[in-house]
Amino acid sequence: MSIKSAYMDYQSTTPLDERVLAAMMPYLTEKFGNPHSAEHRFGWEAEAAVDVAREQVAAVIAATPKGITFLSGATEANNLVLKGVMEVWGRSRPHLITVATEHKCVLEAAAACARAGYRLTVLPVGEDGLIDLSQLEDTMDGETALVSVMAVNNEIGVIQPLAEIGAMCREHGVLFHTDAAQAYGKIPLDVEAMNIDFMSISAHKIYGPKGVGALYRRQDRLTAIAPQMHGGGQEGGLRAGTQAPALVSGFGKAADLCAVEMVQEQGRLSIMRKRLVRGIAQAAPGMKINGHHDLRWIGNLNVNFPGIDGDRLFADIRGLAVSSGAACASAIAGPSYVLDAIGLPEKDAKSSVRIGIGRFTTDEEIDFAIDKVSEAVSKQGGCE
Repeated sequence: MSIKSAYMDYQSTTPLDERVLAAMMPYLTEKFGNPHSAEHRFGWEAEAAVDVAREQVAAVIAATPKGITFLSGATEANNLVLKGVMEVWGRSRPHLITVATEHKCVLEAAAACARAGYRLTVLPVGEDGLIDLSQLEDTMDGETALVSVMAVNNEIGVIQPLAEIGAMCREHGVLFHTDAAQAYGKIPLDVEAMNIDFMSISAHKIYGPKGVGALYRRQDRLTAIAPQMHGGGQEGGLRAGTQAPALVSGFGKAADLCAVEMVQEQGRLSIMRKRLVRGIAQAAPGMKINGHHDLRWIGNLNVNFPGIDGDRLFADIRGLAVSSGAACASAIAGPSYVLDAIGLPEKDAKSSVRIGIGRFTTDEEIDFAIDKVSEAVSKQGGCE
C-alpha cells in the first residue's frame, strides 16, 4: 500500500526513538525522586540517573562529565553563553563576533548584548554559506571576548571549519562557542582537538525528548559565565532549577545511541540523499543546491527551483512534511534570512525547499518525496 504522507523535516525536530522512551519510563513512574534530595534512596536513584546521562552526553564530544550542564535546550545554552560570557568579560573585552547565518536565538542574544553596550560584529558568509577565515581573524582584536559560530547550519546544512576556527581563537586568546544543535551526534566532534570552549546541544535533534539540552563548558577560570537564572545553586550554580531525570535520562540514551550508530547512519543517509537528489534532478534539471555541495550534513538537502512559484510549489506538495526555512522563523513573513545572506535572489529563495532525512526515513518515503516534488514542478512547466 502506497503512503500518503512523509515526515522530512528532521532539522526541525526528530521522532523520539523507542529505545529512548524505554530509558525514560522508569523516571516517569516508580523512580520519581528529586535528584537534589540527598537524604533518601528516591533522590539517590534520580541523582545516579543524571550522573550517568552526564557521562553519556560528554562521551560523544570527548569531554569530561563535569563540563556538561543540563538546561532546557540549545536556545537557553546559547543565551547563557553569549550573555554570561559578556557579563563576565565585557568590561575588559567588550567585543563579540558572530555570523549572519546563525540561529535566531544566537542573533537575538547577540543583539541583546549590543543593546547592553557591548560591541558586536556580525560576519557575512560566501555564496557557499561558509565564513572567510581571514576575515574572521582580521575582525579579532585585543578587545574580543567571544566568537560564536554554528557547527552545522539549521537551514542549509553547511559545516563550518570548527577546528580551524578553534585554533585561531586559541592563538588569539579568544573564547570559542559553537551552536552544535544540528551537529552533535551526527558528525565527529572533539572539544579538545577543536579547541572548543563552549558548545550548545539539544536532545530533540538527536531522537531524544524536547525540553532538555546541555551546555559544554571547558573547565577553566577563563570560561567563567555569569548565571542567567538564580535559585538553589543546582548544576554547579550555573543553572538553577530542579532537574528532570526522565528528560535527562532520555537525552543520555539518545546521545549513547548516536555514538554507537553514527558511522552506520552516515552511510545509510548518504545513499538515501544521493537517490533523492538524483530523482528530483531528473524531473527538475534546473534545480540548484543552496550552500556548499560537499561540506554539509548529509541529512540536509536545501534546494531552489528557478522559475517556480514557491507558494504554488508548497501547496502542491502537501503531505510531504518539509520546510521553506527554519521552524523557529516560520511565522516571519518573507524569504529566509539565511538564504538572503548567501546572496540568493528573493524569487529563488521563495522557491527553496529544505528536505531533512534521518534515522527513520524509509526508501518508500524517498520515492514519495521524489514523486511529489517532481509532480509539483512539472505542473508549472518545469524549472529554468
